[in-house]
Amino acid sequence: QVQLAESGGGLVQAGDSLRLSCAASGRTGSTYGVGWFRQAPGKEREFVAAITWTGGNTNYADSVKGRFTISRDFAKSTVYLQMNSLKPEDTAVYYCTAGPLNIATRVADYKYWGQGTQVTVSL
Repeated sequence: QVQLAESGGGLVQAGDSLRLSCAASGRTGSTYGVGWFRQAPGKEREFVAAITWTGGNTNYADSVKGRFTISRDFAKSTVYLQMNSLKPEDTAVYYCTAGPLNIATRVADYKYWGQGTQVTVSL
């Protein structure tokens, strides 16, 4: 089992930055990929970014490329999502997830999920 705990969400204005953190615990040795997804009200959960647990490869949704950066601190078992130039359309609950595949983009590819953290971007 892997437990994931997100933090860092909040209310910001358009153009601001936020950094989300995802602390992993448990049997992280079985984890190969860590991802961030988001879900806005009335919409399906969508892929945002992913990184291999070793940190060698990353993948981003087109909507966040150039604005968001995913990274990890292996020693702290923590994955970060740095979000810059935030837009109102980035408003959603952001979920951290982990699974046995590298930089996967589908919800079904991931096994473990955090509880989510709310990000709200106002005009």
